[in-house]
Amino acid sequence: MLMASSRMRRSPPSPQTVVAIALALAAVVIVALVMSAGQPPEQLRARSFVYAWERGDYRAMHALTERQQRNGPLARFIAAYRTSAATATTSSLRAGKVGKARDGVVSIPMTIRTRAFGEVRRTLRLPFSGGDDPRVKWTPNLVFPGLARGERLTRDLALPRRADILARDGTPLAQGQERSSPLGAVASAIVGELGVPPPERAERLVELGFPDDATVGLTGLERVFDERVAGKPGGELRAGSRVLARSTALPANAVRTSIDPAVQRAAVEAKGAYVGGVAVVRPRTGEILALSGIAFSGLQPPGSTFKIITLTGVLEAEIAGPKSSYPVQTKTTIEGVDLENANGESCGGTLRHSFAHSCNSVFAPLGAKLGGRRLVETAEAFGFNQDLGIPGAATSTIPPPDQIGDDLAVGSSAIGQGLVQATALQMASVAATIAARGRRPKLTLQRMERASAARRPQVVDRDVARLVGRYMETVVDDGTGGAAAISGVRVAGKTGTAELRTTQAPDCLPAPDGPQCPPALPDDPTDTDAWFAAFAPAGQPRVAVGVLLVGAGVGGDTAAPVAKQVLVAALEATR
Repeated sequence: MLMASSRMRRSPPSPQTVVAIALALAAVVIVALVMSAGQPPEQLRARSFVYAWERGDYRAMHALTERQQRNGPLARFIAAYRTSAATATTSSLRAGKVGKARDGVVSIPMTIRTRAFGEVRRTLRLPFSGGDDPRVKWTPNLVFPGLARGERLTRDLALPRRADILARDGTPLAQGQERSSPLGAVASAIVGELGVPPPERAERLVELGFPDDATVGLTGLERVFDERVAGKPGGELRAGSRVLARSTALPANAVRTSIDPAVQRAAVEAKGAYVGGVAVVRPRTGEILALSGIAFSGLQPPGSTFKIITLTGVLEAEIAGPKSSYPVQTKTTIEGVDLENANGESCGGTLRHSFAHSCNSVFAPLGAKLGGRRLVETAEAFGFNQDLGIPGAATSTIPPPDQIGDDLAVGSSAIGQGLVQATALQMASVAATIAARGRRPKLTLQRMERASAARRPQVVDRDVARLVGRYMETVVDDGTGGAAAISGVRVAGKTGTAELRTTQAPDCLPAPDGPQCPPALPDDPTDTDAWFAAFAPAGQPRVAVGVLLVGAGVGGDTAAPVAKQVLVAALEATR
C-alpha cells in the first residue's frame, strides 16, 4: 500500500500568477518612489541615519556624515556610540516619525529601551550641511538623543541588596549581606566568593548597569547566578548636569537552586582532604545536586573513565561487539611504543571483560582503529569541546582530529591520556548520558520541576547506550570498581587511573659488560589521578556521579569508595 506523503506537493505558480506578483511588486516600488520624490534630501538622509542606528549599523551612519567626519577614524566613531549605549544600558532603540528640516535641522522622536532606566523618550536633532548633497554635521552629542552640544552622557547607579541563594528545599545557601547559611561549611563549599569584577567581565557589567565599584560573584553559585541575584540597578542618567532619566533600584527574588543539602554534605565529606572534586547529576533533568572541590573547574586527564566514550564509539562504528575477543596480554604496541596495562596486569578476553578490567592493551588499539575523527566526534557528542552553559565551568577538551596525532596519540587519547582533559562534572555528565539511554542532559544549577526531552538530545544510539550501561555494571560486579558496590542496588560505573608522570623506568642502555638497567621506580600514588564515573540504580537511574581525586592513586581504591558514599546519600535523597 502506498503511503501518502506528509507534505503536500505544490505545483509551480501559473504564468498569470507570476505576472500578477511582478505587477504588485512594481506598484510597491512606484508608490515608494512617489512618496519619497517630494521629500527633501535632509529628511531622507535623516531617515537612513536613524534606521541604521536601530540596526546598530554604525558604518552606514558614518557614511552619511560630512566629508570631514567621514575622513576621520571609523573606529573612534563606532566606539563613541558603543560607549554611549553601555553608559545608558541600551538594549534597543526605535525612531519615530522623521520631521521636516527646519533651519537645516531634522527632528526625530526616539524611544530608547534601557536595562537600568526603563524607556527613555528624547528627541534627536540632526543638523545638516547645505547644498545639493546635504550631510549630517556630526558632533559628539549626537551619540544619544537629547544631548546638547558640549554635554556628556554620564550615569550614577547603585545596586540593591543581593538576593538570597537557596537550596532546592529552600534552605539558605547564601543569605543577606553576610551571605551566611545554616549549613556552614557545606554551603561555603559551593556558594563561592564575591569581589571586584575581573577585567574580562567589566564590559558586560557596564552594559547591565553595574556600578564601577560593584561587588560581584567571582566563583561558585555567586558567579553562576550573579546577574539573577544582583537585582535591577537604579539611579540617574544625566546629560551634563541635567537628568534625562531616573529609576529605583529593585531587589531580585531569591533563586532556588538544584543543590540538595544532604547530597552536598555527602559530596563535601566524602572528598575530605583530597584535592579534587565530586559532582552529582540527575540524568532525567540535568539538575546538579552537588558540587564539591574543583568538580566543575579542575581539568585533568580522565584516564580510563574515558573508555566509556571509546566503547560507545567502537560499538556505534561496529568495530567491536559482544562477540569480539582479544588476546590476554600485559601490553600492546602501537607505532613501536609499548602501552602497558595498569600494574602490568594480564587481561583481555571478551570486550565486556576487557572493559570491566580496564585493559589498555585492548582499548588503545580499538581507539586507533576507530580513528581520530570518529573518536573526537564521539567525545563531542558527550559534550567535550563545548561550553557546559554554566558560568565559571571549565570546558573539557580533546584535540581536533587534524591535531590529535598518529595512531599512538589516538590510542593514548582513547584510554584518557595524551592531551585529553576533563572535569568531574563532565564525567558525571558522560555517566548521566549513558544512564538516560543516550540522551545527554543539559546541565543546570537551577531547580527544575520536570524533565524535558528537548533539553536532552539523543547523542548516542539507544541500544548502544543500554549495552554500555550493562558493561559498566560488570565493572562494579566483577571488575575494577567493586568498591562502589551497594547492597541491594545495581551500580554501573567505570574506574580511571590517569598517569600524571611516567611510571616506567628508563630503557636499559648498552654497556661492555652487558645492558645496564636502572632500578625500577618505587610505587608513588601521587603519580596518578583517581577517577570514578557511575550511575544508579542501573535499571532506573536516578543519579550519576563523577569523582576526581588528584594525585590519589588508583581509581578503584580511592575514587570508587568516595562515589559509593555519595551515591548512597543521593539515592536516599531522591527516593
